[in-house]
Amino acid sequence: MALWMEPNSEPKTETEMFDLDAINALKESTAIELKEKGNEYVKMGKKHYPEAIDCYTRAINQQALSDAEQSILYSNRSLTNLLLGNNRRALQDAEEAIKLSPTNIKALYRAAKASFSLGLLVAAKSYCEKGLEQSSSNDDLKKLAKKIDIRKSELERHEAEVSKVVSDAKGLISAFEDRKLKIGKATYRELTGLKRPMLDKNNILHWPVVILYPEVMSSDFIQDFCEADTFSAHLDMISFFLVNSLF
Repeated sequence: MALWMEPNSEPKTETEMFDLDAINALKESTAIELKEKGNEYVKMGKKHYPEAIDCYTRAINQQALSDAEQSILYSNRSLTNLLLGNNRRALQDAEEAIKLSPTNIKALYRAAKASFSLGLLVAAKSYCEKGLEQSSSNDDLKKLAKKIDIRKSELERHEAEVSKVVSDAKGLISAFEDRKLKIGKATYRELTGLKRPMLDKNNILHWPVVILYPEVMSSDFIQDFCEADTFSAHLDMISFFLVNSLF
C-alpha cells in the first residue's frame, strides 16, 4: 500500500498510485477545511486567534495545496499574528507567502505593515512599492506608504537634531579644554532654568551667570555673559535697571 511506502519512493503499481492519489486528495481536503475553519475563528474575534493560527499551521503542514493556495495560508496566518501584535512572526509569514506568490497583494501589505511596526522602514517602503506596482489604486498600501514617509521624515529630523546637539556638545567640550577650564557640578538651576553655556559661530563662549547678594538674600541673573565681556559692563546695566525701576 502507498500508505506504507518508503519516504521519497515512487509508486510502482496501479494500487500504489491509486492509494497515493487518495492520500493526496484527503490531505488537500483537510487543508482546505482547516483553512476555512481558521477563517471562521478569525471572524469570531481575538479570543479565538490562537485557534485560527493552529488551523492555518496544520493546513500549511499538509503540504497539499498549490503554491498560490499555500501563499494564502501563510498570508492569513500573518494577518492573525498582526492582530495579536506578533509583528516578527507576522513578517516571517508574509515573507513566506511572497516567496510562494510574489503577486500576493495582501501578503505584501502585511509584510509592509509588520515591517513598519518593527521600525524596519526601508523594508516597509520596499514592500509598499512592490504592492503598488501591481495595484496602484490600493488605498491601504497608499495610506501605509504615506505613514512610512512621515515616520521616515520624523526620524531623519530627530537624527539631525541629535547630531547637532552632539556636535555642539563636542564643540563646547573642546572649547573648555582649549581654555583649560574646569567645570564643576551645575548649581542654582532654580535660577538659571534651561540656560546653558554655548559656543557661538565665532568660537566665543557665552555663559549664564548668577550674581548672589547673601547679605540681602537676593540675586541677579545674567542670561548671556560673553567671555569677551567685563563684569563692570554688566554691573552698570544692572545698576541702570535698578535705578530706573525706582521711579
